[in-house]
Amino acid sequence: MMPDSPPAPSAAPTSAPATGERLNRGAVLWVALAVFAQEAVWNFYDAQVPEQLRHYFSSAGVIGLVMGLDHSWGIFTQPWVGFYSDGLARRRTGRWPIVLVGAVIATVPFALIPWATNLPALLACVVGFAAIANAFKGVTETLISDYVTPGNRSKAQGFIKAGVSLTIVVSSLISLLVVDRSLHLAFAIPPLLMLTMLGLSWAFLGRHHRDAALPEDQTEEQTEGEREFTTPWAVLKDALRSPSTPTLLLMVGIFCFAGMWSALRSLMTPYGTQVLGLTRGEAGGLTLPGAVAFLVCVLPIAYLSNRLGQLRAMRHGVALFIAGLLVGFAWPSVPGTIASMILSSLGYASFAVNALVALWKLAPTHKVLGTYTALYTIASASGMALGPAILGTTIDLTSWRYMLLNAAVFAGITFAVFTRLARRVPDRTAA
Repeated sequence: MMPDSPPAPSAAPTSAPATGERLNRGAVLWVALAVFAQEAVWNFYDAQVPEQLRHYFSSAGVIGLVMGLDHSWGIFTQPWVGFYSDGLARRRTGRWPIVLVGAVIATVPFALIPWATNLPALLACVVGFAAIANAFKGVTETLISDYVTPGNRSKAQGFIKAGVSLTIVVSSLISLLVVDRSLHLAFAIPPLLMLTMLGLSWAFLGRHHRDAALPEDQTEEQTEGEREFTTPWAVLKDALRSPSTPTLLLMVGIFCFAGMWSALRSLMTPYGTQVLGLTRGEAGGLTLPGAVAFLVCVLPIAYLSNRLGQLRAMRHGVALFIAGLLVGFAWPSVPGTIASMILSSLGYASFAVNALVALWKLAPTHKVLGTYTALYTIASASGMALGPAILGTTIDLTSWRYMLLNAAVFAGITFAVFTRLARRVPDRTAA
């Protein structure tokens, strides 16, 4: 009978930490800063580019499609870039050259977005930024696996996602304080932050990468019997070798949840202007309270997930996410929408700190964690590519007033997927 879970060799790299093993807080801090750097740009991009597209498109479905297509680049680039970064992880420079070079190049098309005076120029900037930024995005997220032991990665993800929530705060503040005054300045601030923060992270952590003790290299037993993969497609084939494999089901769940979260982020500013009567800058700040709630609760959620198990924690998070959407639909006002974003953000926090760690724990060897991050990116990028278009189409068929209800219906599918997955593999993703 074909097993549903990865074979025995995968148990070693995903084992719990030994007694007395401590979290490398210094490494977590600098990796969190690196992730903060890139997410600051993405959050502002998701908040303001849809409104830029409304100058040329009146259909929410078309706007959602354009916002989704930019994420699809990761489906094609991430497997190769992630696999290449796995080969660099144990060299003197580590994965850092991919991150630093990618960030410098991505800055140019992003900063040019508000200067685009016609649709072709705007699309060129949007596509150019998305293609480059998506290529190194997963590599930055994989950095934590190079410095933190497997059993501590859920906790580390909690700190990292706390940093990510701060980017939502920063994005919201830029929207509130700068967008209505100078759009050109507003689009210049996030990439400047990205370059500065990544430079600091590299200086204090990446520059000394060769001195770091990579967690899986600490014991010889962890490398015995591990399989070697020569291409990213070999890793993908191994991961999806059976239609009932937990890896495939987990990727489906990631696809669904990432799609609805991306759709909400992409369409929240137009929702605020169309339904709540806010200005563009005010609507861009609707996510600020949710970001603060995320920041306050993400660390307790990360520690609780170690006891509850990653999959169960994600399932409960989806339920809270749906509850938040229903609150916003039933109470269509600024306070109601803020309450909705707080609850939904807390539900998303449970997903954010656990999804990648759960997928890493299904990897057959620690030497392909960058490629498994690419699998996460394939699932999430596919959802981000289709989610905004799907939700936008339902808005065209109904109205902006029903956006949150439509999203709740689709999130129900996500809940069903995680429910099935949690019941099938309760032990594989528990700490």
